[in-house]
Amino acid sequence: MSEFRSIGFIGLGIMGKPMAKNLIKAGYNLIVYDIVPSAMKELVSLGAQAASSPQEVALKSDGLIITMLPNSPHVKEVVCGENGILKGAKEGAIIADMSSISPVAAIEISDKAKEYGVYYLDCPVSGGEPKAVDGTLAIMAGGDGEAFEKIKEILLIMGSSAILIGDVGSGSVAKLANQIIVAMNIAALGEAFTLASKLNVDAEKVYEAIKGGLAGSTVMNAKIPMILERNFKPGFRIELHIKDLRNAVEAAQSGEVNIPLTKEILNFMEQLKEDGKGQDDHGGLVQYYEKISNIEIRRK
Repeated sequence: MSEFRSIGFIGLGIMGKPMAKNLIKAGYNLIVYDIVPSAMKELVSLGAQAASSPQEVALKSDGLIITMLPNSPHVKEVVCGENGILKGAKEGAIIADMSSISPVAAIEISDKAKEYGVYYLDCPVSGGEPKAVDGTLAIMAGGDGEAFEKIKEILLIMGSSAILIGDVGSGSVAKLANQIIVAMNIAALGEAFTLASKLNVDAEKVYEAIKGGLAGSTVMNAKIPMILERNFKPGFRIELHIKDLRNAVEAAQSGEVNIPLTKEILNFMEQLKEDGKGQDDHGGLVQYYEKISNIEIRRK
């Protein structure tokens, strides 16, 4: 069992709540915080202790604080703010930030944490809500190797894999690469299945025919059944994928990399958000193609 018996956990949204639940099921004591007080109630009912601030979370933990937050500014505030983690963390404590943020921001936060003698690891995840629930997320990490090894067994309670990519920021770069590939997969599904539907071919039978071939993918198997049922209940919202692709564009600009397809798909998602669909699952990107072709992809 890990040396960290009492773990801090900040951010109890769609992803954070089931991740925190898995840690409780594994026997860990959690000190939890979320800006929405009601988000903490279910965890408290399962035995977690509610805190009033990130600072209190850090003070009451054994030296590991996990964060799962929407974007870079939220992580900066929670870690470095007036009542932030660094104001309560012990020297040698580890912050495992499992949010999806800019690699530039991850490095800035890590540099600040070093001033307090605190380790910061960027540990974003892939898999969405279903894999957060069943504890099979893919975790990609950047940061100090010894700190990573100390928390790896805890990460593997929430994920089926946890890989140290390299220095701080590299985990976030890996996640951006992941998000680019997922976005392009969904865009390809939208384009291909809109074509099939518009030409009066049964989309479900097309899926059954091609899923076992080279075009088959985890994304296809996860999203096409939902699309055929017109189910866009969010496991990962379009507006959050927009955030990730914006971070990818920012990182690309800082590295003088041209990513034209990413920019194009980002534009499609932003148009959907303007249409009021930002809260839809990112599989709802297919609605952009449906709109411009005046067709719906659905089960016959």
